[in-house]
Amino acid sequence: MAKKPKKTVTGRVLHDPVKDKLRPIFPLDLSKIKTIDDLVRAMGNTAYTARQVGDAADVLEAMARDKDCFVVMTLSGALTVGKMGLVFCDLIESGIVKAIVSTGALMAHGLVEATGLSHFRYDPAKMNDNELFLAGYNRVYDSLEPETNLDHVEEVVDAIFEKWDPKEVVCSWKLHRKIGEYLTKHTTGRGILRSAFEHNVPVFVPAFSDSELGLDFALNKYGRQRDHRPLLHFDPFEDFEKFANTMMATKKMGIFTVGGGVPRNWSQQFGVYAELMARRGYKNLPLKRYSYGVRICPEPVHWGGLSGSTYTEAVSWGKFVPREEGGQLAEVLEDATVALPLVVGAVLERLKYFKT
Repeated sequence: MAKKPKKTVTGRVLHDPVKDKLRPIFPLDLSKIKTIDDLVRAMGNTAYTARQVGDAADVLEAMARDKDCFVVMTLSGALTVGKMGLVFCDLIESGIVKAIVSTGALMAHGLVEATGLSHFRYDPAKMNDNELFLAGYNRVYDSLEPETNLDHVEEVVDAIFEKWDPKEVVCSWKLHRKIGEYLTKHTTGRGILRSAFEHNVPVFVPAFSDSELGLDFALNKYGRQRDHRPLLHFDPFEDFEKFANTMMATKKMGIFTVGGGVPRNWSQQFGVYAELMARRGYKNLPLKRYSYGVRICPEPVHWGGLSGSTYTEAVSWGKFVPREEGGQLAEVLEDATVALPLVVGAVLERLKYFKT
């Protein structure tokens, strides 16, 4: 029989980590790294944020391979200005992501990309912010969005509004689908909305009026009023009902959150909505909670905002399946422009998505 560990003079019992089945960690050996996946797997066997990246890739892979799982991706921050747009296209085109909930600005900047226009580096030695304003250059941290780009976006969106039947209510997922259809017909470049249209992935923007596209809708409404033409009517609950009905039909749900804010909360509110439907007697529904969650966001938890709140906190709201009941959750406290390509690139390699 194996000897039981004895107490030390201080009363401690020193365990054997192998017998306790603890997982060892290892030095990252760059000489053995050949691919993104090699790097991310090695990072997962280290510590700190590197380990978070490795764990996130494992959970994203698990939800991607789960045939019963419907994956929602939520996006916030100026990530298309940050040149992450093609990563999102890959997530759609690979079949991992089945629905998107986003800020409107991210979709507007992505539309700029998809129509062949560019963003540019900001050089503070050339212009200060007031000079940028006078020159028509909108600054997003270290990058520039020329105002002429946004004028081009309005031309595209206005052309779609002009063909819109006033009897049909406008909502964000319908509008983004029509934009994706326009891009498929009139452009050759890749873009989120084009990929979403071609793969039947709905794109929701719950805070629609807080965006360039929302401003374009407001201007279109003003022009119609001025010209005494029939107005288009926007109803955000058309989005909510489409999302709710879609999620009601799922067997299992996963969420891949980049950033936080309204897109994350709006997507997670579905579980609360379903629970209230049952508890308040509207409809007999089972609990609908996310079984998988991957979050990339540097926001710290102690500010108290939703963007920084942990998935375990969301368990208390009935939004996620807890780990002890099989929930798989991973959180990376890092800038998305660093962590996102690593996590997604590793998983796409594992799924053999890239053609060699």
